[in-house]
Amino acid sequence: MLKQQTCQSKTFLFASLMALSGAIFSSATMAEQRVVSAGAGITELVIALEGSNELVGVDSTSQVPEELTSVAKLGYHRMLSAEGILALSPTLLLGSDAMGPKNTLEVLAGANVEVVSLPNANTKEQLLQNVEKMGQLLERETQAAALTEQIQQSFAEIDAKKHTIAKQGDAPKVLFLLLQPDRPARVGGDDTAADIIINLAGGNNIAGFSGYKSVSQEGILALQPDVILISNRSEEVAEDPAETLLTQMPLLAHTPAGEHKLIKNLSAKALLGGLGISAVEAADKLASDFIEIQQR
Repeated sequence: MLKQQTCQSKTFLFASLMALSGAIFSSATMAEQRVVSAGAGITELVIALEGSNELVGVDSTSQVPEELTSVAKLGYHRMLSAEGILALSPTLLLGSDAMGPKNTLEVLAGANVEVVSLPNANTKEQLLQNVEKMGQLLERETQAAALTEQIQQSFAEIDAKKHTIAKQGDAPKVLFLLLQPDRPARVGGDDTAADIIINLAGGNNIAGFSGYKSVSQEGILALQPDVILISNRSEEVAEDPAETLLTQMPLLAHTPAGEHKLIKNLSAKALLGGLGISAVEAADKLASDFIEIQQR
C-alpha cells in the first residue's frame, strides 16, 4: 500500500514538474519572440495588439511611438535587406503582400525566420481577417478580439454618418491632392488609399481615373470640387491647408472648395498600408466634416 502511494506521489510530482516546465517554456517562447514588421499598416496593428515590446525592427514607412528607441529602422518594405534583418535575430517577419524582394524573403525563411505576408486590406472584412491572423501569430487573441470589436464599432458609426450624408443630399464632390516639393501636385483617383477613405466617409471622388496622375490647375478647376483634401509624404501638416494650397495653386480659389475654404489635411499616416486603423479614423472624421459642410 505504501509502495503504491509512493508511486502515485512520484507520478504526481513528475506530472507537476512537466506542467511547470511547459509553462516556463511557453513563457520563454513568448518572451523570446522577436518581430520585424514591414509595412505601415502592419506595424500599426502590431502596436494596437500590444505587441510593441516584441518589435525589434520596422521598415521605413512604419511609425512607432517615440519611446520605442531600441526598434531598428530598416529599408523600404519592397526592398528589404536580408543581412539587415538577420542582424536583429528575428523569429518572425510580418509584412503586407507588397513586402519583398522575393529573394530576401527566401533567404530569411531559409534562416528559420517565420515569414508571413498578409494581404493589403481594402475592406472591413480584410482588415478584420488581418487582425485575427496577427492576434494568433503574436499570441494576442484577447487583444485581437477587443480590437475587432473596436473596429466594428467604428465602422458602425461611419455607416450611421454616411446615412445622414445620403439623406441630406448629394455626396460632396471630393478631390485629393498629394503635394510634393518641386513637383506638380498629383491627384488620387480610383484604387488609391485616398479613394478608399473618401468613399468610406460617404464622399464622391471625382478624379475620374485610376491611380495617381499629375493634373494642372486648369484641369482641377474644371472639376469644381466641393472639398479638397491635401497631404504630403511626411507627417508634417499644414497649419492652414487652404492658405497653403491656394498660395501654390491660386486658380483653385475659383472652385467651390476654394471659395468656401473647404480644403483640409488628410494624414499621411492614413494613406499608408491600405485600410488600417488610421485610415478608419480619418474616414470617421471626414464623414463628420461632410455632414457639417452639407448643413451650411
